[in-house]
Amino acid sequence: MKKTYKKIALIVGVVALSAGFYQFTTVDKNASETNFYIKNADFCGERVPLEIIDVRERLDREMMVNINLHSATSLIIKRANRHFVDIEPILKRNGIPNDFKYLCVIESALTNATSTAGAKGFWQFMPETAKEYNLEVSSTVDERYDVIKATEAACVYLKRAYAKFGSWTLVAAAYNRGIAGVERQQIAQGVTDYYDLYLTEETSRYVFRILALKEIMTNADKYGYVFGKDELYQPVKTKTVAVNSNIDDLQKWALDQGINYKLLKLYNPWLIDTSLIVPQNKTYNIQIPTEGFKRK
Repeated sequence: MKKTYKKIALIVGVVALSAGFYQFTTVDKNASETNFYIKNADFCGERVPLEIIDVRERLDREMMVNINLHSATSLIIKRANRHFVDIEPILKRNGIPNDFKYLCVIESALTNATSTAGAKGFWQFMPETAKEYNLEVSSTVDERYDVIKATEAACVYLKRAYAKFGSWTLVAAAYNRGIAGVERQQIAQGVTDYYDLYLTEETSRYVFRILALKEIMTNADKYGYVFGKDELYQPVKTKTVAVNSNIDDLQKWALDQGINYKLLKLYNPWLIDTSLIVPQNKTYNIQIPTEGFKRK
């Protein structure tokens, strides 16, 4: 009898555990009805030819990958609420389509990332490329980490690439592969359309990552990413302090401004040393937060 009770208890326990597992692993009915099926897509107004089998499947792959990268995609959506307000006006002012903000997303996840190759910042400039586009990279300053200046520099590159290709889709591919790299493949393969080119896996997936993040971030609720206003990262108000002379100790200087060194670095990541060397006739604008921290 005791063995029978134990056996029954074991069966009940397994059933309960299975039910709990089912509850947490099944997809919501309303969500599953969408099947994440995209009938139409475009990049910067340029149609994506989803009737081509490999094109549809490549987009499907990036959709599935990024929809299921829950923590990473959630953080990107939260960061976008803070950073897109800075990036979007710069793109517009330079005549760059708004969709290119999603290129920035896939480059760095809207963080001042550093790649294994040495590319840095939101727009992932290599050191020599950064200097070519008038970003300072020195012992105390690295403007690749300045989202405003780096976005301006990226716009110069994007306009140059568009003048070459006349297609924003190819411009996006060139940001990854390089203008010369894309052009070489066009000549070698005898085709000009991005969707007809055979490229390395990284560049082949690149535009589709942009398309996937655009779709997911534009329709976040549809894909299960639902956040209240307070959950999104908000822009932080700052004041600008113009600096035209050397600062020997940024840690002490920060305290003199009523903040600490941590906050100085958070809002001015382009300051890469504990001192600042200011070249002749140059002025740096340092951002000092006026909210969001404990005051003395």
